[in-house]
Amino acid sequence: MIGASGRTGAELCRALHAAGLPFRPVARDLSRWRACGIPVSGRPGDLTQPEGLARAVAGATAIVNCAHARHTPALLAAAPPAAKLILLGSTRRHSRWRDAHGDGVRAGEAAFLGSDRRGVMLHPTMIYGATGEDNVQRLAALLRHLPVAPLPGGGRALVQPIHQADLTRCILAALAREWDAARALVVAGPAPLPYRDFTAAVARAAGLRPPPVVPLPGALLRALAPLARLLPGLPRIRGDEIRRLLEDKAFDVGPMRRELGVTGMPLERGLALTFGASPLASPPAPPHTAAEHPAEAPTCPSSTELPNSIPR
Repeated sequence: MIGASGRTGAELCRALHAAGLPFRPVARDLSRWRACGIPVSGRPGDLTQPEGLARAVAGATAIVNCAHARHTPALLAAAPPAAKLILLGSTRRHSRWRDAHGDGVRAGEAAFLGSDRRGVMLHPTMIYGATGEDNVQRLAALLRHLPVAPLPGGGRALVQPIHQADLTRCILAALAREWDAARALVVAGPAPLPYRDFTAAVARAAGLRPPPVVPLPGALLRALAPLARLLPGLPRIRGDEIRRLLEDKAFDVGPMRRELGVTGMPLERGLALTFGASPLASPPAPPHTAAEHPAEAPTCPSSTELPNSIPR
């Protein structure tokens, strides 16, 4: 399990451990893995160190990589030839605004699809719901400080966020099935909605009054974004994030449902869980052994609860 002490990696490890399934957590910093509180011994490994990585994944029958997809070529070189690979990418690879993150995902996907490996690279949309995530949590923090919601284009562009619990389901389902080749698959929430409606839903879930939307040009908001760091308590906003709010991020989830048997929870339910609803029971995980790796997130999150009904 690569990326074991990151948010997504830790949630997956909790699900595997709860089901009593063997897995090997791999991390660059084992102190971060130990901070997760999961009673499984970690193994050191770094995707930028070929020999150490090969030792870390030796003998694995399945490898999950929750670290950045740009490391895919290194993992392909180190992984046992027969190992099933479940890799985490991002729908940023579909953005028309090029950046290092999206380019790294595109390069990793190309390397994987061009290999003779079997498995799948999952491309999640915006992930929310894990402790410490900076998507809806940061938006809620911002809304607590602003009397209005200044949105580029009035917030008409579409978003389709996926809850962390549903992403964990998708990874578990990908582990549970056999793949005859390398595939790529988008995983997203059940339906897209305009960002202005997403903003209002986050405000309500956080116990706030949905603010009125003020349409502003994207260029103006990008110019003002650096000022956010000057105001105490106001979350930092990056100009490239504002620019991406001008493009639709809506995807067909039919392939996700057919291939993985997973239907994402409605946004309202996911936000209720995110902002403090009663926890639900965690689901069983599939019968596979996973090997994992180095954390990208600075701290290990606490558990995200997984709803009961998980088609496998």
